[in-house]
Amino acid sequence: MQVVHVASEVFPFSRSGGLGDVLGVLPAVQAGLGAEVTVVSPWYADVPGDVTPLWSGALPGVAGQPPLPEVRVGEVRRTGVRFVFVGLACFDRPGLYHPDDVWRFSLFGRAVLPVLAQLGVRPDVLHGHDWQAGLVVAHARLSGVRSVFSVHNLQYQGRWNLMDAMGWTGLPEWAFTHETLEFHGDVNLMKAGLVFSSQVTTVSPTYAREITTPEFGEGLEGLMRHLQGAGRLSGILNGLDQVRWDPATDPDVPLFTDPRGKGAAVAALRSEFGLDGAPILASVSRLAEQKGMDLLIGALPQLVQDWNVVVLGGGDPALEAALREWAAHPRVVFAQGMNEPLAHRIYAGADAFAMPSRFEPCGLSQMIAMRYGTLPVVRATGGLVDTVPADVGFSFAEASVGGLVAACGEARAAFDDPARWQERAARAMRLEFSWDGPAREYLGLYARVLSSAAPAVAGLVEA
Repeated sequence: MQVVHVASEVFPFSRSGGLGDVLGVLPAVQAGLGAEVTVVSPWYADVPGDVTPLWSGALPGVAGQPPLPEVRVGEVRRTGVRFVFVGLACFDRPGLYHPDDVWRFSLFGRAVLPVLAQLGVRPDVLHGHDWQAGLVVAHARLSGVRSVFSVHNLQYQGRWNLMDAMGWTGLPEWAFTHETLEFHGDVNLMKAGLVFSSQVTTVSPTYAREITTPEFGEGLEGLMRHLQGAGRLSGILNGLDQVRWDPATDPDVPLFTDPRGKGAAVAALRSEFGLDGAPILASVSRLAEQKGMDLLIGALPQLVQDWNVVVLGGGDPALEAALREWAAHPRVVFAQGMNEPLAHRIYAGADAFAMPSRFEPCGLSQMIAMRYGTLPVVRATGGLVDTVPADVGFSFAEASVGGLVAACGEARAAFDDPARWQERAARAMRLEFSWDGPAREYLGLYARVLSSAAPAVAGLVEA
């Protein structure tokens, strides 16, 4: 089976969060299971220099469409996967994402299939990831290529003024109705992927149910309910790179294989930041309200009575400023930005891990934390429900400071009973989050897509 993944980021070439992590592992596991796998992503200015240039020039035009700018194409082959990078001038700038991304990813979305054709790659199934790949899925449908579309975070949808964006997409005029790409007067590239794909997946079963409701549907809940009723919406839980995140082999931490050996990592983190003897509650996160980081900050007056609190992350300037102020407290540490070695040391050296997310499509941090015997304190939502057992972590239902404080209090009571805590940590470290199962689920889904008739685009409810 020839599988082509299309995504805006892929670890280790480009990454801002969980999407990049997924594309760094899932394709390799699928290749190991016998699929022929290609991954296509933009050739950002920050992509490492080991990309082999293949060619550059103009792509063949399509009648009635505006011409595409020239592209340059490069590749890297590793772990049995062909990584193809599409270079456009609009991506030749530092960083991944910018305010003009709907325009940039419209150009990218039009370029992907012609680039694949130039390389002689004809996918059996194209697997698009998040809104940046939505337009690729639409063009695949019009070209007769079957597709699967994965929603990693429904909040980000790739919306832009309809009159401007229509000319960027290269799609026929009929594609801009309420039933297709139009959304409250805008073009919506997330909706393009949802409407034109054969199957839609999300990254956890609970999130797949949540996004059919107004609370989590981000205005697309009507469309999601239609897809669910048509048997076109499912949730496949993300896996974890268990080689990259392994306390028995991790070069950044004192090695350990069970909770009894974790003490050296805890002592090292305590020494690194000059913390006292209270247990360590940590968070490694994008600083955003979605992640509930405002709740964590609001809970700090209560938390510092029982915990040292260590936060690594960046994002919302107001949340960063609040954490910088709190860092003057002897029991609060704030490391701004993302630092991979430090993240490993925090996962290994913390006692508990806070994820007070307002919504969480899947989440990887809780899986990583448990792999290192660090017990999660999580809001009961999305993938956190699907991955954190009640006899391992601690959860709370309401997205509030009080809910988080109560769950942390429960965790502290458990910590004060060493035998009880060790039992929980041991269960956490035995949990299995391999990508093998999810990769097989996706391959099975691809096979079903190929054996069934393509769903009609017409008849979708207005979202």
